[in-house]
Amino acid sequence: MTARTPWPLTVYRLTTAALAPLLGGVLAYRARKGKEDRTRQGERRGIPGRERPPGPLAWLHGASVGETTSLLPVVERLTRQGFTVLVTSGTVTSARLLAARLPGHALHQYVPLDVPAYMERFLDYWRPDLVLIAESEIWPNALVGIRDRGIPALLLNARMSERSFRRWQRLPATASAMLQHFDLCLAQSAADGERLERLGAPRVVVAGNIKYDVPAPPANPATVATLSAIVGERPVWIAASTHPGEDDLVLQAHALLQPTHPDLLTIIVPRHPERGADIAALAGARGLPAGLRSAGTLPERHLAVHVADTIGELGLFFRLAPVAFIGGSLVPHGGQNPIEPAKLGTAIVHGPHVRNFADVYRTLDDAQAAWRVDDAHGLAEAVYTLLSQPSRARAMARAAASTVNALGGAVETTMRAIDPYILHMHLIAR
Repeated sequence: MTARTPWPLTVYRLTTAALAPLLGGVLAYRARKGKEDRTRQGERRGIPGRERPPGPLAWLHGASVGETTSLLPVVERLTRQGFTVLVTSGTVTSARLLAARLPGHALHQYVPLDVPAYMERFLDYWRPDLVLIAESEIWPNALVGIRDRGIPALLLNARMSERSFRRWQRLPATASAMLQHFDLCLAQSAADGERLERLGAPRVVVAGNIKYDVPAPPANPATVATLSAIVGERPVWIAASTHPGEDDLVLQAHALLQPTHPDLLTIIVPRHPERGADIAALAGARGLPAGLRSAGTLPERHLAVHVADTIGELGLFFRLAPVAFIGGSLVPHGGQNPIEPAKLGTAIVHGPHVRNFADVYRTLDDAQAAWRVDDAHGLAEAVYTLLSQPSRARAMARAAASTVNALGGAVETTMRAIDPYILHMHLIAR
C-alpha cells in the first residue's frame, strides 16, 4: 500500500490481518451451522483443494448461486477455447450447484476470506492470467494482490444500485482507489455504468445483464416424467427460493386456496435447503401434511406440501408447476432471479421487495408477464386466478419468455469486450 492509499483501506488491511488468528474458530462455528463445508475449510484460508492444471488459467468469481450461475456462459466460452477456468464462490449451495453444472476444464474452489495472507497464498498457487469478478464483489485485499502481480482484472456484469452508490459517495477516495484496480468494468445498465464512472472507474462499457443469457436450469427428463405422473391432474404451484418469514405466508395462501382446490399441491423450495425440516414443521402445525424431498419423499396425493430441500433441482420443479411465486420478495430481502422460470414457461408471481432485480421485474410487470402481490391474501388470489384460468397463465408465461429472450445478447457483448485479454492468454499459451 502506498502513502496515497485512503485511510479506510489501510485500516481494513491492518484489521483483516490482525483478525486472521481468530478466523479458524469462526469457520468452525459456521461449519457447525451448515454454512461452511467441513471438508474444504482450508480453501477459505487460501489452501488449495485441487491441483492447478498447467497452462493459462482464468479465475472467475461470484458470491453465491445467482452470480456464479450467471458466469456459466462465459465459463463455457473460455473452456471451449482451451483455457482452464477456476470458479470461486463463498457458499455451500453454490459449490454444490457448480459441481453439477461446470463444464470440463473448469473447477471450483471456495474463495478465501479477504485476509492478506490467505489471498497471497491463493494467488501464488493458482497464478491466474485473467480475473473476472461478477457484479459487486469488490474485496480490497484480493484486488491489491491481483494488481501487485500485474494480472488484468475485470468487473463483469457490474451493478451499482442507487443505495450502494450513495454509501460509496461518503468515501469517494476509497471508492475511486478500489475501482482503479479494474482494467475494465462491464456494466449491466447505463445507470450502473454512470454510477461506476462517477465513483472513479477508469473504463466502463455497458454490456447488459448476462443473466438473461444463462440457459434454463436443466432437469433429468425421466425424473420430470416420474414426478409428473405422480402429481397427475392435481393443481400444483411452486414457491421458489423462499426466505425465513415467507414460508408461513405461502402456507397461509395454501390454506386460503383449499376450499376451492382441496387437492392442491404446494411445492416449497427454500433458498437455503437446511431450513427444510423447519418448513415441514410449520406446515404440520397448520394441519398440512408435508414431506421432505431430502428424505426421499415423493409428492404423493396424501401430501399437501412437498418441501424440495435439495440443491440444483429448481429446473425440475419449474417444469412441474405452471405457476411460480419467486421468493425473497414478500420479505425485505430484495427478491430472487425470475429469469429461469420465465425461460421455462412458468407464470411468475412476486412480492414488492425486488430491488436486487428491479429492472428485470419492472420489465416483466410492464409486459404483463408477472403478477405483483403484497401479502398472503394477494398471493392466494393470484394463484387461484392462474390455476383456474390456464389460458391466462400460459399467456403470462409466453410474455415472460418473450421478454427475457429479447433482452439477451449481453454475453456476446461481454466476450467482444474481453477479447483483447483472451488474446493475451492465447499468447501466453504459446
